[in-house]
Amino acid sequence: MAESKQFVETYLREIGVQTPVSLFTSEQSASDQSASGQSNLRPEILVQQTDSKVHSPAADASAITSPAKQNFEVKADVPAVAKSVSGGLSDLAVKASTCRLCSLSQERNQVVFGVGNPDADLVFIGEAPGREEDLQGEPFVGRAGQLLDRMLAAMGMGRNEIYIMNTVKCRPPNNRDPKPDEVQACNLWFEQQLDMLRPKMICLLGRVAAQTVLKSDEPLGALRGRWYDYQGIPVWVTYHPAYLLRSPGQKQKSWQDLQALLSGFQKLN
Repeated sequence: MAESKQFVETYLREIGVQTPVSLFTSEQSASDQSASGQSNLRPEILVQQTDSKVHSPAADASAITSPAKQNFEVKADVPAVAKSVSGGLSDLAVKASTCRLCSLSQERNQVVFGVGNPDADLVFIGEAPGREEDLQGEPFVGRAGQLLDRMLAAMGMGRNEIYIMNTVKCRPPNNRDPKPDEVQACNLWFEQQLDMLRPKMICLLGRVAAQTVLKSDEPLGALRGRWYDYQGIPVWVTYHPAYLLRSPGQKQKSWQDLQALLSGFQKLN
């Protein structure tokens, strides 16, 4: 209970969410259930308690979906696989830095490959670099990156514990959405990078990343609140920090997403 309270207080302080009593009530309910011997709540059940748009517990089998519409459940018995991929990722980053497979290479300052712990169990994936990322060569370093850092802090994590990457490695002009041919070209690097990382869980940040990875045309609101499967890896969807900066009223829903993500991640470790 103390850890959950700290999570709430940190998120409120760092991100400025105005949390209603209902969220604290659901937290207390979860604590009570844990004390009564029902501590193994699955991530999708937690979401159903906090997001009214998700299916009810009676229909929770349909609340966990994959791009292929197959049921998928986050399990705690994922085998631990020794990973040592820093060298491989570095070599791949060097190769990607000279990529000329699409027109984005003509205007970029540099390829933005990824940052963080190459042995991380949790990977966050955004859509594409912005202006600051293009200048510095690191994903999520602008205002959106600062917000992401505060979100991670609320979860008790730092950049040295997770890995951050984008579906597209070069900045689209004026921060427009990547075009299909650009996404397809960059998929060469994306798939190799993710295959080397072999994370236990993925969090997709924003509509473009979610639609790209899940191969869906559903809006972000419809993709939230469900677990997905990407090549055997549990996938969760939430808002992009840049969107939260433009629409601070959505931070409440982001808070719910973080709770569910953290709950699911803790079950894997």
